[in-house]
Amino acid sequence: MEAEAVEETRKESFDWSRIPWWAIIIIALGLFLAYLILANPNYHDTYIYLRRGVITTLRITFMAYIFAVSFGLLIGLARTSKNVIVYTLATLYVEIVRGIPMVVLILYVAFALVPAGVNLVRSLGHWGLTWASSGFLVNLFTSMSHATSRDLPMEMRAIIALAMGYAAFEAEVFRAGIQSIGRGQMEAALSLGMNYFQAMRFVILPQAVRRVLPPLGNDLVALLKDSSLATVLAVNELTQMGRLRRASTFRVMETFNVVAFLYLSMTLFLSGIVRVLESKMKIRG
Repeated sequence: MEAEAVEETRKESFDWSRIPWWAIIIIALGLFLAYLILANPNYHDTYIYLRRGVITTLRITFMAYIFAVSFGLLIGLARTSKNVIVYTLATLYVEIVRGIPMVVLILYVAFALVPAGVNLVRSLGHWGLTWASSGFLVNLFTSMSHATSRDLPMEMRAIIALAMGYAAFEAEVFRAGIQSIGRGQMEAALSLGMNYFQAMRFVILPQAVRRVLPPLGNDLVALLKDSSLATVLAVNELTQMGRLRRASTFRVMETFNVVAFLYLSMTLFLSGIVRVLESKMKIRG
């Protein structure tokens, strides 16, 4: 009787609010859409059509992210520099880029910055041909003088724009991580005979990277979603492929259900990888 009373008390005291209902709902919706993709011809054909867009989306995301993290680290280091010129230039870049909407930045890079850069390369090519004498230099400057904007595809322009935009955010992430390390560690490293770059490489950055991994992972997920903005350049990523599918079949519900399902699957997968890395490195947010 006492055991039954204890079991009854446990059942009555069970906290249903602790169940992750949101995760259960997402899993249920995902399974339902997966069933439709397998069983419904319209959903299946839409999924087959959109697969190429998924590959392009992932390519844009990871290429832009690699450039953004690399450039952002350099800008972040410049933001902690005591050199007034270096600090001012880095801060100017961060403030300007962060103040521009991403879609505007993509359009600006694609239709203003890239053509201006191509014109500069072409001018350097013409200038180099006036004094170049060796065969290699002549060929190089000849190629530069014939450069056109069409040589750089829209996908690469989108990658450059996204990398430039997210580099400003990553710079602030790295700056915060570096400044969170106590000054005494830099002073101790310098007292041991290290120079500034050695101390930053072997002492400060390894600790800072562990602390900034969560926001870096969140930015990767955000970049995956922002890669959809490349549709303004008619790049055949997932969103653009969805628009083309909708325009050709007029099946709006099926098309954008699959598009949303694919984006959600990718973001949840990347978020899971980030959580695993955090647990492996024993990072606590």
